[in-house]
Amino acid sequence: MVMSYFDALETRSPEQRERDLMAKLARQLAHAKEKSPYYRQLLAEVDPAAITDRKALAALPLTRKRDLIELQKLNPPFGGLNALPVGNAWRVFASPGPIYELQGPEADPWRMARVLFAAGFRSGKLIHNCFSYHFTPGAYIFEEGARKLGCAVFPGGTGNTEQQIQAMVDLRPNGYVGTPSFLKIILDKADELGADLSSLRKAAVSGEAVHPAVRQTLRERGMTIRQSYATADIGAIAYESEAEDGLIVEEDALLEIVRPGTGDPVAVGEVGEVVVTTFNPTYPLIRFATGDLSAVLAGTSPCGRTNLRIKGWLGRADQTTKVKGMFVHPEQIADIARRHPELQRLRLVVDNPGGQDQMVLHCETSVRGEALGQAVVASIRDLTKLRGEVVFCAPGTLANDGKVIEDRRTYS
Repeated sequence: MVMSYFDALETRSPEQRERDLMAKLARQLAHAKEKSPYYRQLLAEVDPAAITDRKALAALPLTRKRDLIELQKLNPPFGGLNALPVGNAWRVFASPGPIYELQGPEADPWRMARVLFAAGFRSGKLIHNCFSYHFTPGAYIFEEGARKLGCAVFPGGTGNTEQQIQAMVDLRPNGYVGTPSFLKIILDKADELGADLSSLRKAAVSGEAVHPAVRQTLRERGMTIRQSYATADIGAIAYESEAEDGLIVEEDALLEIVRPGTGDPVAVGEVGEVVVTTFNPTYPLIRFATGDLSAVLAGTSPCGRTNLRIKGWLGRADQTTKVKGMFVHPEQIADIARRHPELQRLRLVVDNPGGQDQMVLHCETSVRGEALGQAVVASIRDLTKLRGEVVFCAPGTLANDGKVIEDRRTYS
């Protein structure tokens, strides 16, 4: 197989990459201290020029994603992390929590062009984008990458399955971006309708893991599927290549894996929390603890890219979870309880029967009734922007283990 790369950065020596990253890190630390009120205070005693290796980096304090909600309440709208005034931003987004993010004027600020290239997308092709264009940056993350790569984009968004299919039939896109579960829904419905979606040859997916059954189904259709790991605040963190052997860290993401609850790096192969430093001038994030679990794989990818590889998303270091590309926080479950005083203890169970993410909110209550069930379902949708089911149970039934969110999903 002849390998092709987005640029020469992907195949530079690990030693050269580390020198380049450390030089950029010193510049980013200086920039963040000058332009960001939050980092001006957090890094007040730090000399950027002295942070020249990973040992020095590991001594810097973490900023945890789970703390952004409170930071933004104390110093709205971005907690002081932004280095660009809100009025100068190109776009402002809200992710569940709510957590607010901003997009600056930089081209492809989330660095998705590299991810799309590795997935097989090339200039001059049409991409059907099924990430959400509502509130969150998901769709724009991929759209900006497609623009840099030279691709046209159809803004399909989420839902409206039959309309999505009709647009695909008429426009004949070369590829799909979105969640893998929605792609399967589209393909199954297209089969039912007898619609010809044979123009779709590739898919770049994110927001949830690719179930092996979904990958096999797409292979049988002659489609390639590549997954990536990205967040609304950081953008691209790692991506899959044609080797399908782990996720390769994006060239402008300085990644560490640390022991959960600490900032201490763990050994290669050990599962820990993903911590990322970015070089975005608009929204600098220094040692940003994502709350996601992963592990570094030994060696480099057979595809020839030389950066670190990680195993992919292995769960959450805290109880926050991600469903269909949207984070669900324990604070949101508490808000549901506050809306409905009839409810006592709550436990959100997330599962994926047949590879489809599903949320069920188990509620202890002595009050039953269809009206209450419908009201709670509506609150789930309103607060999480996701569909969920409700199951009532007797008081004292749920396990007394402190869990508010239980993720039972499996990927094998």
